[in-house]
Amino acid sequence: MALGFFEQFLVVLCCAVIATTLFRRIGLPPLLAYLGVGAVVGPYSLEVIQDAQSIALLSELGVVFLLFMLGLEFSVSRMFAMRKAVFGLGSLQVTITSVILIGICLLFQQNMITALVIAGALSLSSTAIVSRELIQRNELDTAHGQLSVGTLIFQDLAAVFFLILIPSLGGSSSEIDSTEIALMLLEGGTLLILLLFVGRIIMPILFHESAHSGSSDVFVLTTLAAALLAAWLTHAAGLSMALGGFLAGMMLGESRYRYQLEADIRPFRDVLLGLFFVSVGMQLDLMALVNNWHLVILFTFGLIILKTLLITIIGTLLHKDPVNSLRAGLSLSQGGEFGFALLALALGNSLIEPEINAIAVTTIIASMIITPILMNHTYGLSRWLHKQPELEPTLDLPEQPEAHQHGLGDHVIICGFGRVGQIIARFLDQASIPYIVVDNDPVRVTEASTAGENICFGDARRDDVIEAVGAQNARMLILSFPDPDASLSALKHLRNRFETLPILVRTRDDSRLELFQSAGATEVIPEALEGSLMMISHVLSLLDVPHQQIDQQIHKVRSERYHMLHGYYHGMHSEKIDSQGRMKEILHPVPLDANSFACNYSLKQLPLARHDVSVAMIRRHNLSEHNPDGETQLQAGDIVILQGPSDKIDIAEAVLLSGR
Repeated sequence: MALGFFEQFLVVLCCAVIATTLFRRIGLPPLLAYLGVGAVVGPYSLEVIQDAQSIALLSELGVVFLLFMLGLEFSVSRMFAMRKAVFGLGSLQVTITSVILIGICLLFQQNMITALVIAGALSLSSTAIVSRELIQRNELDTAHGQLSVGTLIFQDLAAVFFLILIPSLGGSSSEIDSTEIALMLLEGGTLLILLLFVGRIIMPILFHESAHSGSSDVFVLTTLAAALLAAWLTHAAGLSMALGGFLAGMMLGESRYRYQLEADIRPFRDVLLGLFFVSVGMQLDLMALVNNWHLVILFTFGLIILKTLLITIIGTLLHKDPVNSLRAGLSLSQGGEFGFALLALALGNSLIEPEINAIAVTTIIASMIITPILMNHTYGLSRWLHKQPELEPTLDLPEQPEAHQHGLGDHVIICGFGRVGQIIARFLDQASIPYIVVDNDPVRVTEASTAGENICFGDARRDDVIEAVGAQNARMLILSFPDPDASLSALKHLRNRFETLPILVRTRDDSRLELFQSAGATEVIPEALEGSLMMISHVLSLLDVPHQQIDQQIHKVRSERYHMLHGYYHGMHSEKIDSQGRMKEILHPVPLDANSFACNYSLKQLPLARHDVSVAMIRRHNLSEHNPDGETQLQAGDIVILQGPSDKIDIAEAVLLSGR
């Protein structure tokens, strides 16, 4: 008896819950659970769901929200700032990889349309996996991290091209109608420009009203409506719904509502994206995979080797940096989320055979699974292959975080990198005491990582995360969360796991002093500026720093009217305006390269003061210079940490990078 839509949907949900729970228990990613569920209940296996079209709409909405999130993260200004990596390495990698893959497909006697689909799907890498791994390893601002990010940005642009191209190919002919494709690309480009132009005018007004309504329900509904309306417009124009989701994200990516949008859309995206991967699994012909397992292995390793070699060669020719080009190549050697979306779109338009689709999907999955393993060994492998005893001086800094994360000892663990956590880190840095920070705010992690901080993304309430950052060899752990409930929860978990580790807890007041002490806190310290100074005194004293040195540092801070304590790296939940409506001071890192305007200029020659912005610190070759004087001359490779009102920081950054 055929199941109705509700029964099919219920079967998928129940199987997904069971599978994801089991896979998490054994340490496997939920992506494999969703794909496995689809393969088992789909029409090629148990045939519980014989018609996958009933789930197709929900899965397509999942792709819309995935690309909406990617669009939010797409930054035009960042693209131009990294234009050498984006339009140099990125464009050559996608073009050459696609040409080679098309040639291979033609050798296997596939038609041109199928070859183009496979080339588009396999030439793109996984933005989600690579970005997450770079952040967790604190390598986002390293040389190979910047090459990887620049390439991913161009791949996002290339994906838009493929999302416009594939629906125009049609499913009835194996030949390409160049006139029809040109018209479709022209139509897609026109619609893209029109949506971006109109959206940048209308969207901020719409979300401004939604935000000021004070209702979270209205804001969520506005977000959903914006994403789905853009998807409907592109679908009505004969293009893919996913393209509309990406454009909607781009329209809102530069707005101040970006982080709230990400938080609101994430639950819908995760659920619908899970259904999308279930539908991808339904397209897998397990018998075809069994019969062609040797091809899957061959194509997986062939894809990894091909993309690694191409990126290494291109990066070496363009940037004269073979070591970091190889590391970027290993990081970007996998297939990506866009590949699933493109293959699903092609299969829905009858542009690819189910058997070939199953092999291509499995190749992407296998390459994504191998990626974290490769990225764990990129540094050692690249150094071994190139036989270089040392990197160039300008590349010393990128390697430092990785060495810290894998070789920390006798260090301090700071959990939470808000204002208080950052003040503690500054004093530890001045005292030359090693530390590592754990924070679950991806924006703050990115900002602080770019500034050269030894920070990683993670939930500090999980003892496995704290163990991974060297808790067994740490001298101290500091909980600097502003939320006392979060601190108490983390303290209870960590004290049960690490009985002898000294744990200091920051609180707003002493109302829960006895509660924290009974939970195992070594010290409980209040906050605010004087509270932060008192906490620093406790921290440095327990770390055996001489009391005279402590008193001198704290006296210096007070004599400078707490100037050192002003400004902090903003995060996703940071407020940039105080209760009086004034812009708060923040810190913002600006890495300089050889093309930056400020290179070879002294600080006093740059018009930063007229914008009420100062330079709080300069990081150069693993060394930090706090409050540099006006005679300090900037160099390529410096990381300049600006301090000033949040509405003036962008202006000062433009001065440093372009002189404008």
